[in-house]
Amino acid sequence: MTGTATTAHSYGAFQEAYLALLRRIRDEPEFRNAPRGFRSREILGVSYRLADPRERVVRVPGRRTNLVFNFAEALWYLSGSDSLEFMSFYAPSITRYSADGRTLRGTAYGPRIFNFGGAGFNQWDSVVSTLRADPDSKRAVIQIFAPEELLIADNPDVACTIGLQFVVREGRLHAVAFMRANDAYRGTASDVFSFTLLQEVLAHQLGLELGTYTHVAGSYHLYESDSAFADRVLADRVAAVHTDPFPAMPPGDNWPAIREVARLEQRVRAGGVAMGRADVERVGLPRYWEQVLALLCLHARRVHEQTVDADLLALLDPLYAGLVENCWRDRVPATF
Repeated sequence: MTGTATTAHSYGAFQEAYLALLRRIRDEPEFRNAPRGFRSREILGVSYRLADPRERVVRVPGRRTNLVFNFAEALWYLSGSDSLEFMSFYAPSITRYSADGRTLRGTAYGPRIFNFGGAGFNQWDSVVSTLRADPDSKRAVIQIFAPEELLIADNPDVACTIGLQFVVREGRLHAVAFMRANDAYRGTASDVFSFTLLQEVLAHQLGLELGTYTHVAGSYHLYESDSAFADRVLADRVAAVHTDPFPAMPPGDNWPAIREVARLEQRVRAGGVAMGRADVERVGLPRYWEQVLALLCLHARRVHEQTVDADLLALLDPLYAGLVENCWRDRVPATF
C-alpha cells in the first residue's frame, strides 16, 4: 500500500464501531431535533471503516442481535423482492412503512439493485462487468435512493441509503456505503450486516479477497424512544455472546445456493412445508448456506407451530446458536 491516511475512523470489527458511536451520540450529540415529530440526538457527517467486514454482528448480550432478521433482510435484497409479506414475517412492525399493504418501496433495495426504475437495469451485473473490464475503475456504483421518492406526499418509506460503491485495490474488494440518514441503535446494525454480506457475495463472485468496508452517514441519529435500550447495551459488561469468528462464505459463485435458499424460504414461510434438521441437511447446500436455511426454518417453526426446534438449533454453529438463544430468551415464541 502506498499510504495509510484516511478520513474515516478505523475499527477491526463492527461491534467496536457500533459501541463507540452509540456512546458518542448518546453522550455528545451535536444536535437535538424532531424530524416528523420523532425526537432524536444527531451527529452529522459520520464515517468509519471496518478492517474485517465479515465480523458484522454486535455480540453484546444486551443488544440481543436478531440474526434471523439480519439474514432474512439480506436474502430479501438478494432476491430482488419488494414483498411486504416476506419482510413482515420476520419483522411484523415493518407493515407501517407500506403505503399499499402489499409492497415496500424505499426499504426494498432489491428492486433498486436488480431492476432499477422497473426498467430492467441490473446494477449488480453492471458492477460485475465494470470491475472485470477495469479492476481500477471508480464507476462500480449501485444507486439506491431515487429523487422521485420525495415527490410522494407523506411517503412513509424513503430509502435511507444513497448508494453503494465497490472498488478493487490490490486484489481485494472494498466497499463504501453512503447513507442519507442512519439510526445509531437499530438501522446501522441491519445495514452494515446486509451491505457487508453483499460485499462478500460480490468478492467471491469476482474471485477476490474481502477488503475493507467504509460506512458514511450524513445524519447519524439516536431516537429518544431507543435511549433506554442504548443505555442497556452500553452498560452491559459481557463483551460477547460467543467468541467464535463469524463464518466465511464459500469461495466462488454463491448464487446457486442463494437462489435455492430463497426458493425454500418462500415455501416454509408460506407454511406449505415444515423443514426439520434432516430436511435441511438433505438439500445438500454448502455449510454456510445450510446454516442460513436452518435459521429461517427455525423462525418458521416458531411462528407456525409456536415451538423452537431443538434439533435445528443444534445444527447451528455455536456463534449462531448463541445469538439466537440470546435474542429469543424471555420472549413469547412467535414474537420479536
